[in-house]
Parts: sequence; C-alpha cells; structure tokens
Amino acid sequence: MMAFTEMDETVTIRNQLEDTGGPVVLINKFTVPAAEAEQLVRAWADDADWMKRQPGFISTQLHRGIAGSGVFVNYAVWESTEHFRAAFTNPEFRDRLSHYPSGAVASPHLFRKVAVPGICVA
Repeated sequence: MMAFTEMDETVTIRNQLEDTGGPVVLINKFTVPAAEAEQLVRAWADDADWMKRQPGFISTQLHRGIAGSGVFVNYAVWESTEHFRAAFTNPEFRDRLSHYPSGAVASPHLFRKVAVPGICVA
C-alpha cells in the first residue's frame, strides 16, 4: 500500500475535508522509484476512470517530471469540497489504493484559485 505524507504540516487533508466551500483543485504529488513508475500510472489511470464517474468531478491531468524523474503531479478539479470528500472517502476508492506500488508516496492537498490583480482571476 502506498504511504501518505502531508504537503502542509499545519493543515492536513483531513482538516481540508471539513471545508464546505465551492470549487477546489486537488494537487497530489506522487513520488515513486523509477522501476515502479508504470505501475503507478496504471493504478492512477484506474482511479481516474472511477473518479470521473463521481458527482462533482470536472477534470484531471497527470504530469511526470522530466529526465526520468519519479515525481508525478495530479491536478484534479472538483465542483466542491463535499464532492471530493464523498469520492475520496468512498470505501470503493479506498480499496483501490492497494493497487499502487508499495514504494509510492502520495501528498494530496486541496487548493482554491487566488485572484491577483493584473495577473489572474479567481
């Protein structure tokens, strides 16, 4: 089973799941030994296929670091924290975590857009 580590030591993913606000973006950093990279991609693809059928799911994209990196980043957009929480805590999804390589480490964290005048909108 894959290990989990917090991206922010002061605000855990569990803390974030208590939020009741609107649209959120999940950023999930995975690290994996190079020999287990293809297994991680297969497990992620299976999860993504399941997630895209869940209420509130908007989109997802997996990125891999270049030059043989074992670092992957998943970017997923959800209509609300409530929708993400329902999918993330679903026992069927939790069972799927066993498909990830044992050497993988995940760091999921939820974000919202920030408006910066003249640069980007929320």
